[in-house]
Amino acid sequence: MRRWPEGPICSGCFANAMEIYGICDGCGTDRLLPGIGPDGQRWCTDCGGGLGDYTCTRCGREGWREHAGICGWCVLRDQVDELLDDGTGRVRVELTPLAALIVSMKRPRSGIRWLTRPGPCGILRALARGEVPLTHEGVHSLPPLKSSIYIRDLMVTAGILPPVDKFMFLFEQWWPAWLDTITDPEHRATLRLFLTWHYLRVFRAKIAARGELGYGLPQLARARLRLTAAFLNDLASRGRTLAETTQADLDRLFAQSSPHQRNALRPFLRWAMNTRRMPQLDLPPQQERPVTLVTQRQRIQLIRRIHDGDGMELTDRVLALLVLLYAQPLARIQQLTVTDIATGDDGHLHIRLGDPPTPVPAPFDQVIRQHVTARRNQMTAANTTSPWLFPGRASGQPMHTTSLRLRLHNLGIPNLTNRSRAIREMLRQAPPIIIAGMLGYSATGAEKIAAEYGTHWQHYVGLDRQPRRPPRLTE
Repeated sequence: MRRWPEGPICSGCFANAMEIYGICDGCGTDRLLPGIGPDGQRWCTDCGGGLGDYTCTRCGREGWREHAGICGWCVLRDQVDELLDDGTGRVRVELTPLAALIVSMKRPRSGIRWLTRPGPCGILRALARGEVPLTHEGVHSLPPLKSSIYIRDLMVTAGILPPVDKFMFLFEQWWPAWLDTITDPEHRATLRLFLTWHYLRVFRAKIAARGELGYGLPQLARARLRLTAAFLNDLASRGRTLAETTQADLDRLFAQSSPHQRNALRPFLRWAMNTRRMPQLDLPPQQERPVTLVTQRQRIQLIRRIHDGDGMELTDRVLALLVLLYAQPLARIQQLTVTDIATGDDGHLHIRLGDPPTPVPAPFDQVIRQHVTARRNQMTAANTTSPWLFPGRASGQPMHTTSLRLRLHNLGIPNLTNRSRAIREMLRQAPPIIIAGMLGYSATGAEKIAAEYGTHWQHYVGLDRQPRRPPRLTE
């Protein structure tokens, strides 16, 4: 038997091995598996022999002993009970579900280290002692912000707080404080109206239609509002108000601004003209940047690299395949769940990107199956039962699109250029209406891309039909 690889083993690696559970390859029992066989088998302490006793003297559970004879779950429970004590020696009644959620994590060492930080400890003590109300606003008011957001998400998962759209809530907390930084009262009033009647209205409509807001739109709104405030300040420095803006002012602005800045200001300028807060002026036409494509050869080389998977995590391989094979945008990849992966009646793996579900060819089906059974970020209290195909660190949330984009970047896989090439290659093989349905694209958008790429329905092989005979005229 090979218990451990040759050479020194760090305490962290050893502790992680003490948190591996499953079916023993020797006796078939579901228990702790600290032993490693000569061919990579996972063995329990009895089958391994001489590995020691890892049974907790307090709860009787096998696991990593954080203290002498006491497992990590018991140590974690002691920490949680102490932090959430309401002063009576017991956990505050309203926070009992939160305590149970934290203690239920699969890897207690992560929770123990987390609760040694001053930020989470201070927030949990303040909640237990009733220093702030048990509301979203109350938890959000406790510093540091990153820890308060994480604990607030845990409280939503535990059922203590009602669910709200996370990004809408954060935006609504941000914009009043940001408006207070605008010194000019007229500018502040204009920006408040624009923010209320444009962005907030659009955000609420998006939540009503899609069920959630997402990360990108609020971030874009923050950047555009800052540029809008800078535009108003520039007008004021030239002695003009918004109502006195001239065509020369707009021409100068568009001549001196970058394409990004010009696009960021267009929503405000259109709103100001439509509401008659500035004169009706001409906006230069918006120029669309041509799509940059990788070659089909480069795409095939990347697919082969992902298939080989040398040194790549399963998460990165599945993410790259969804872009390279199925032209999926990151916002849609983020929303995929494990229920979208299923075996069809034909016995092959299918993924639900549109209607009907799309088949996954071999050997990539095995990569996705392995990822589903070994997803990341499921060892803490945040996502123990997460339905997301790519679980995030925040409780109940999928992995952030920024994190997904960074993973692709680290692999050397440009997202947009590869996705654009993938959709165009598929449109060469089947009519746009079929591709659009299977991949979740709009039929109009697929038709437009096909037309721009020079692919038309006339190029597809038609059905072998017998020509219809012309009607015979009878007297």
